[in-house]
Amino acid sequence: MRLATAASRRKILPNLTMAKAPVPAGEGAPAPLERPGLLTTYRRLWPYLWPHGRADLQRRVFIAFGLLFVAKAATMVMPFTFKWATDALVAAIGEKEAAAAVPAGLVSAPVLLIALYGLSRIAMAGLTQVRDGLFAKVAMHAVRKLALQTFEHMHRLSLRFHLERKTGGLTRVLERGRSGIEELSRLMVLTLVPTIVELVLVLGILAYEFDWLYSVVVATMIAAYLGFTWKATEWRIGIRRRMNNSDTEANTKAVDSLLNFETVKYFGAEGRETARYDASMERYEKASTQTYVSLAVLNAGQAVIFTLGMTAVMWLAARDIMAGRTTIGGFVLVNTMLVQLSMPLNFMGMIYREIKQALIDIDDMFLILQRNPEIADRPGAPALKVEAGTVRFEDVRFAYNPDRPILRGVSFEVPAGRTVAIVGPSGAGKSTLSRLLFRFYEPQSGRITIDGQDIAAVRQDSLRAAIGMVPQDTVLFNDTIGYNIRYGRWEASEAEVREAARLAQIDRFIESLPEGYDTPVGERGLKLSGGEKQRVAIARTILKGPPILVLDEATSALDSFTEREIQAALDRVSQGRTTLVIAHRLSTVINADEILVLDQGRVVERGDHAGLLARGGVYAALWNRQREADAAREALKRAEDERSLAEAVRPEPVI
Repeated sequence: MRLATAASRRKILPNLTMAKAPVPAGEGAPAPLERPGLLTTYRRLWPYLWPHGRADLQRRVFIAFGLLFVAKAATMVMPFTFKWATDALVAAIGEKEAAAAVPAGLVSAPVLLIALYGLSRIAMAGLTQVRDGLFAKVAMHAVRKLALQTFEHMHRLSLRFHLERKTGGLTRVLERGRSGIEELSRLMVLTLVPTIVELVLVLGILAYEFDWLYSVVVATMIAAYLGFTWKATEWRIGIRRRMNNSDTEANTKAVDSLLNFETVKYFGAEGRETARYDASMERYEKASTQTYVSLAVLNAGQAVIFTLGMTAVMWLAARDIMAGRTTIGGFVLVNTMLVQLSMPLNFMGMIYREIKQALIDIDDMFLILQRNPEIADRPGAPALKVEAGTVRFEDVRFAYNPDRPILRGVSFEVPAGRTVAIVGPSGAGKSTLSRLLFRFYEPQSGRITIDGQDIAAVRQDSLRAAIGMVPQDTVLFNDTIGYNIRYGRWEASEAEVREAARLAQIDRFIESLPEGYDTPVGERGLKLSGGEKQRVAIARTILKGPPILVLDEATSALDSFTEREIQAALDRVSQGRTTLVIAHRLSTVINADEILVLDQGRVVERGDHAGLLARGGVYAALWNRQREADAAREALKRAEDERSLAEAVRPEPVI
């Protein structure tokens, strides 16, 4: 148990240290204190909304904006058709004053005017939908391009960045950023801009058709309406945020409890888990109630302000009718125009809230794009050329955090085609060597070479193509066994995939499954045992066929029987390859050409297994402790087997 705890502690400690480490200069600047405004965000988005080299999408933007103005013109015509139809009907029953206000030839045709009213409504709706459909391809193209760029950039960022961030959080940034671009494009182009155009047209028509006082009243009403909406929405955003946080908290507790279902049962903690969930739901209930109350306040205030404005305008129209300055149709006109205006105004609170949230979501995505990779290829860096595969560490010094050095001048060589093992106590820096070899990090001093080529001076893709890795914790994609093996070399044939499985001694197991190589492995490969996952990882590495192989504690998490089987497969894979073995269990490295003992970031011993045992130093002490632990486990297992056998043969009491 002590060995397992130490291994876990060794694995967790670098991550905790890295979480406290300052971001290097190349990793990017910290997030700004203030979020960018609407215009700044739109300037960033413009290259995606107006894509160069895509004349078809640029035409769609032009046509969409043209249709916007045509649709709003149809929207403004509609109240006039209503006015003319009203005046025509009044004229038809003898109102001479109203007849004079109707265009010539239309007085005796109220039916035609009603038909014109219907056509204008159809035109308004049809043009609006065509505009939305045309612009949808532009918006979704921007979503796709920016999301793809962000996804690619996430893969270019350093391991340090990904260890400091939760993977779920990164995917949420990507998801919310996509939604934010779509939302901002839709709200700005399809809602906010048309609403502004309509407001300007309404004010202009009222001033031209009636009197400037109408426009002043409506403008005052709109200003009060928008000011109240802004204030109320800001208030509601805080309440909504508390509701979302409590919802997230409740959901997190529910998922965490259900994922640990067995643990809950082991400790009889159902009541405690229910109480925790209920406490979160109580906070959600309170915040949700406040959200609905605040929405009622917002809607009521908007209704009062709009109704007062409409009442004032209708009173002005009634006064003008009684003074003979306008007709009953004019009264209908101002009423219809304001009723039309109420619909986009009613969405202003939602538009403001959604635009503000979209700006935050898009900015989070741009903040990731602004971060520079900590490890970047030098300009014009050549590809790595592997001829023999000799790996050298030359006085390598490294620290995740400047206050805690990990490697203190490590130097060694792994000759071409030979196997060198790195052993040592937990926290000595063994796994750090493999991370440096893959260039997940750069050493603070010293260098690492392959066939004399400094790996910091070659392209990262060529470096990683030359190295195969079998890690301790094999994580598989949630796909089929065949997909996970083929991941080693995607263009491999079916016969090559099967041969790799045979060499990894997993072919018989796969063929025994009903779906064979098409068998799904589940999330992170959880449908397979630890030994089966390791064999898939070995097959994947065999298929890749790298000249250099890194085995990072590839069997430490397995039982003794499975370990021996996997070790035999690894020995076959290592033949003829330059192999660096990072081992926790010393029994797996006794056949290595050379064993290096790493302690407190330094190589303190080196030699073969027999020579190191004879020296009686650190390696011998580690070997003896592991032998004692293995012997204790074997004795405990024998005692349990004997007790089980005794209970099985014990005669039952006679009743």
